[in-house]
Amino acid sequence: KMMKSDTTVSIEKEKEMKITSEPSNLKYISLAVLIFQNAGLILTIRYSRTLKGDMYISSTAVFLAEILKLLACLVLTFTEVKSFGSWMRYLYNNIIADPLSTFKVAIPSFIYVLQNNLQFIAISNLDAATFQVTYQLKILTTALFSVLMLNKSLSKGQWFSLFLLFVGVALVQFQPNQVNNSLTSQNPIVGLTAVVVSSLCSGFAGVYFEKILKGSGNVSIWLRNIQLGIFGALIGAVGMIANDGTKIKQNGLLFGYSAIVWFVIFMQAFGGLLVAVVVKYADNILKGFATSFAILVSCIVSIYAFNFVLSLEFVAGSILVIVAIYIYSLPQNK
Repeated sequence: KMMKSDTTVSIEKEKEMKITSEPSNLKYISLAVLIFQNAGLILTIRYSRTLKGDMYISSTAVFLAEILKLLACLVLTFTEVKSFGSWMRYLYNNIIADPLSTFKVAIPSFIYVLQNNLQFIAISNLDAATFQVTYQLKILTTALFSVLMLNKSLSKGQWFSLFLLFVGVALVQFQPNQVNNSLTSQNPIVGLTAVVVSSLCSGFAGVYFEKILKGSGNVSIWLRNIQLGIFGALIGAVGMIANDGTKIKQNGLLFGYSAIVWFVIFMQAFGGLLVAVVVKYADNILKGFATSFAILVSCIVSIYAFNFVLSLEFVAGSILVIVAIYIYSLPQNK
C-alpha cells in the first residue's frame, strides 16, 4: 500500500511539473513566433522587392492576403461551432442581421489596408533594418491614441521611453544614404513618409479596434476578424483596381509572382492571426524583447543579404530604440 501511495505521489508531482513547465514552454514558443513574424515579414518583403525580373504588383499581394485571412477566420469560426447549419446562422446573425456592429469595423479595416499598402512602398524605398527601427514609431502612436481614445494613463517612465524612442528613430534617419544597386529608384524620403503614415495608421487602427473589442462583450475575436476581412477584401479590391487596374488588365493579377511572393502573402495573412493566438501567452516584457530581437535579426540579415553598412548614427539610434522598448515594456508604477 505504501509503495502504491508513493507511486501516486510521484505521478502527481510529475503532473504538477508538466503543468508548471507548459506555460514556460508556451512563452518560448510565443517569443519565437513573435520574432519570426516581426523580422521575417519585413525581410521577405524587402527581398521580394529587390529581385530582378518582372516585379509583382504590391496591391494584388495586399488584396490576396486579405482574402486568405478572411478564409482562415471563416474556418476558425466553423471549428468553434462544428455544425454547418449553426455556423451559417451564427454568421448571418452576427454579420448580416447586425449591420451596425459589422460597419463599426469598416474604419479600422480601411486603415489596415492602407497601412499594408504603405508598408510595401516603405520597404521598397528603405532597407529592412532602417524600416524595422523606424516602424517602432507605432509604439509612440499607439500610446498617444490610447491616452486620447481609451483614457489610459502612462507612467513617467513610459513617457521618458517614448521620448527616447523618438530620438532613436530620428538618429537613424541621419545615417549616410546608401545606394543599393538592385534598387536604383529607391527614394528614402518616400520611404520615410510611408513609414510615418503607416505608424500613425497602425496606432489609430489598433486602438480603435481595441475599443470595439472592449465594447462588444464576448464577441469572438475570429468573428471580428471576419468582419475586418470582408471590408479589407472589398477596400483592397477597390484600391487595387483604382491604382493598378490598367497594369492588371494588361499583365494579369498574378504578374511577376514567384514562390517568395506567395510566402510574403501567407506571412501577411497568417502572421497576424498567429500573433493573435500567441499574444495571450506573452506579456509586455516578452513582446518588447521579441521586437528588440527582431531589430537585431533584421540588422544582421541586412548586412549579409542586402550589403547594408552600419553607421554610427544607425547603431546609436537602434540602441536608443531597443532601450526605449525595454523601459516601455517594464511594469510601471503610475
